[in-house]
Amino acid sequence: MGIKVFLAGDVMTGRGIDQILPYPSPSKIYESYVGDARGYLELAERTNGKINYPVSFDYIWGDALGELEKARPDVRIINLETTVTTSEDYLAKGINYRMNPKNIPVLKALGADVCVLANNHILDWGQEGLIETIEVLGKNGIKTAGAGRNYKEAREPAVFDLKEGRVIVFSFGHYSSGTGVELEAKENKPGANILTDLSEKAVREIEKDIARVRKEGDIVIFSVHWGPNWGYRTDEEFDEFAHGLIDTGAVEIVFGHSSHHFKGLEIYKDKLIIYGAGDFINDYEGIRGYENFRGDLCVMYLPEIDSVTKKTVSLTIVPMQIKRFRLNYPRKEDVEWCYRVLQRDSVAEGGLIQRERKIIWGLEN
Repeated sequence: MGIKVFLAGDVMTGRGIDQILPYPSPSKIYESYVGDARGYLELAERTNGKINYPVSFDYIWGDALGELEKARPDVRIINLETTVTTSEDYLAKGINYRMNPKNIPVLKALGADVCVLANNHILDWGQEGLIETIEVLGKNGIKTAGAGRNYKEAREPAVFDLKEGRVIVFSFGHYSSGTGVELEAKENKPGANILTDLSEKAVREIEKDIARVRKEGDIVIFSVHWGPNWGYRTDEEFDEFAHGLIDTGAVEIVFGHSSHHFKGLEIYKDKLIIYGAGDFINDYEGIRGYENFRGDLCVMYLPEIDSVTKKTVSLTIVPMQIKRFRLNYPRKEDVEWCYRVLQRDSVAEGGLIQRERKIIWGLEN
């Protein structure tokens, strides 16, 4: 039997998107060029047309919800790069993401089961904002990993029980994504679970951490926020680190994210490595400067793992396009563009096959 998983990259429901939801946060923000979050809404409307807000909580997910209904994944995992808080204790870091806790139904509309939090925005509104985020998610039945009230809690994985076995999600943030040591959780300090290096020693330490909680039959997903915002090239140390985690038998999937666009993936020893999942939803419409990366195009990852062999037996990738702060089916030529990028940059025996709106890994049995 197989366990189906939905993996989504950076979910950024703060700032402009928070402003179109039923309960927007105060719109004042502390950026050098934009002082009001509604400025991002205005830019999106100038680019793609009027958004009739406030919108319903399921609005931003658009066509992705139909795909999830068809795929029926057992676990839905997202990288939440937005605090869920009313805190006004913003960090003076240039860009701060915050969503009103009353808008939490937007994540429930997606059916999110696990939010990984080890990223460079989870402390945008201070320690108070982080703690409130964890509490609001927990009260709404959404598990978290990668951040906590102290070091021990931040390193705890999210554990999801299924009939076929457990899915265990570990979450780390690496300094290369801006998740610096100043955000690190300490013994008595709330913060994120920080990965300071990608050495063989780090792999062995992570293997030990996983071994402490892993039971026979478990599927382990290792989430890591790493790398710069733009660029397709993956550093060799990233490759070696991901390979090392799989070589030890510690993990079944390496789920990488941070770049604002998707990167290539790899099927290594029949296990999935996503080097850069890209943003899944953001408020970047109309922002100029990196158009060649097509940040408006995002992808849904839907792998299936054999619960006995722990191998990735299938992978479906569904491209979407962000337009009017909503996920929409892209044009055929845009799906083809996604396919070419993935085919160019991925290492997957059996290759990728484009089939209408979807991209399938491997050959049909």
